[in-house]
Amino acid sequence: MEQVLASLYPWLKAGHVIFVIFWMAGLFMLPRYFVYHQESEPGSAEEARWVDREAKLRKIILTPSLIAVWVFGLLLASSIGAFAQGWFHAKLLLVVALSGYHGWLTGYAKKLARGERKLSGKALRLLNEVPGLVAVVVVILVIVKPF
Repeated sequence: MEQVLASLYPWLKAGHVIFVIFWMAGLFMLPRYFVYHQESEPGSAEEARWVDREAKLRKIILTPSLIAVWVFGLLLASSIGAFAQGWFHAKLLLVVALSGYHGWLTGYAKKLARGERKLSGKALRLLNEVPGLVAVVVVILVIVKPF
């Protein structure tokens, strides 16, 4: 199995990077959608359009990308023996946290769809920075491998 994974390494890496880009794009877009959603009039046609846009973003881009990131990432990690490396443990922890953030966003989208507007636009704008900060640290861990 290791030999097969090693021969597929460039394809696994390409797939992982492609779906990370899609996932991150969705993680940047969804909180921005929430800001516009919350600024719309409750019960309006505009609000209904935002609910639909958020659902499509989650179902078409975010969730499939999350699944692909995990599948390609775990196969990639297995192919290079990353499970025994410290930098990978830190990266894995951050990806688990970002996956939890994804889940939280999904839950918040469902609350917004029910009319619950618990966060301010400012709080949502700040949340929009989370994936970017995580991405910076993950890229450093993967490229530099500081430990």
